[in-house]
Amino acid sequence: MNTRTDFIGNIVAEDFRAAAIFKKNGIDFCCKGGRSIADACNSKKIDPEKIYIELEALPKNDGAAIDFSSWPLDLLADYIEKTHHRYVEEKTLVLQSFLDKLCRVHGERHPELFEINALFNESAHDLAAHMKKEELILFPFVRNMMKAKISGGQLPQAVFGTVENPVNMMQHEHTVEGDRFRKIAEITDEYLPPADACNTYKVAFAMLQDFENDLHKHIHLENNILFPKAIQLEKELSAKV
Repeated sequence: MNTRTDFIGNIVAEDFRAAAIFKKNGIDFCCKGGRSIADACNSKKIDPEKIYIELEALPKNDGAAIDFSSWPLDLLADYIEKTHHRYVEEKTLVLQSFLDKLCRVHGERHPELFEINALFNESAHDLAAHMKKEELILFPFVRNMMKAKISGGQLPQAVFGTVENPVNMMQHEHTVEGDRFRKIAEITDEYLPPADACNTYKVAFAMLQDFENDLHKHIHLENNILFPKAIQLEKELSAKV
C-alpha cells in the first residue's frame, strides 16, 4: 500500500484503523473512497502531509484487526447481512421511538428535532428497501458466483445483466445515505446534546452517532471490498465461457 498514491477506500480496506484518521479530518472513506488523499484534502483545504504522517505513524498491524479483504465473497456477504443489516433493523425502531418522543417533549424549544426525525425516517425507509435488494438479488448472485468458482462451473444467469448494474445502484443509494447522515451530523452539531437535554435526548444522540459509524463500516465493506471483488469475479467467470 502506498498512502500517497493509493485510493482512500483501498487504504481503509487494507487497514481499517485508517478510517478513524479520515473520519477525524472529515474525509469520507466509504461513499467517496475512490479518491486519493491529495484529491480529498484539496477539496477540504487540508494539508495532505498531515494525513500521510498520521497514517505512517500507525503501529504495524499485529494481525489483531480483521482482514476483510482476504475473506471469500460469500462469507463477507453473510457477515454484512448478519452484522450490519441486523444492526440497522434492531436500532431503527428504538431510534424512531426516541426521536418521536423528543419531538413531542422538546420540539417547541428545539424545532431542529423535527428535521432530524424526518431525515432519520427517510433513511430508515430507504435502508430497509436497500437491504432487501441486496439480500434477495445481489448477495444471492454473489454466492452463486462463488459456487461456480469453487466447482469450476459457468457464470450464473442474472436478470439484471452484469453485476455492475445493481452495484452501481447500491453505490448511488450509499451516497444518498452518506449525504443524509452528514446533514444529521451538521444539524446536531456532531451529535452534541444541548445543555437542557434529558437522558433520552443524550441517549438518542449517542445512538444516532453509533448508527452513522456502523453505516460507514457497512458501506466501506461493500463499496471498497465486496463490490469491486464481485465485479472482478464476474469477469473471471465470463472469460471461461
